[in-house]
Amino acid sequence: MAFQNSSNQDMMSDINVTPLVDVMLVLLIVFIVTAPLLSQSLDVKLPKTAAVSGRMDTKQQILTINSQGQITLESIVLNDEKLAQRLADAAAGHNNFELHVHADAEVPYGRVAQIMAIAQRAGVSKLSFMTIAGQ
Repeated sequence: MAFQNSSNQDMMSDINVTPLVDVMLVLLIVFIVTAPLLSQSLDVKLPKTAAVSGRMDTKQQILTINSQGQITLESIVLNDEKLAQRLADAAAGHNNFELHVHADAEVPYGRVAQIMAIAQRAGVSKLSFMTIAGQ
């Protein structure tokens, strides 16, 4: 058995398509997996309303808690029971009642949580914590 060795070797004119097929199959699998995730949405027809001009009428009160945990509502010092009564009266008399809480940085979280619970039981649904922008 003799091997033929020619000095002018023929150039290989065939293209190896196996790597190309592998890449195309991987891309096809990626597309099949991600396509359903891209099209998941709900067809919802949203209602049309007239534009609201200006801000809705809201009643706001400021609740201040000093570093000792003492409560002041609109410059009136109150205990927990009187605070609950005043907040219930204010929330019942107005639909858009907002309570803005100014708590000292030294107030323990437990005291703030107690006052939040009092406000919730009194019917306050909008509660804001006021802070100072800084570092």
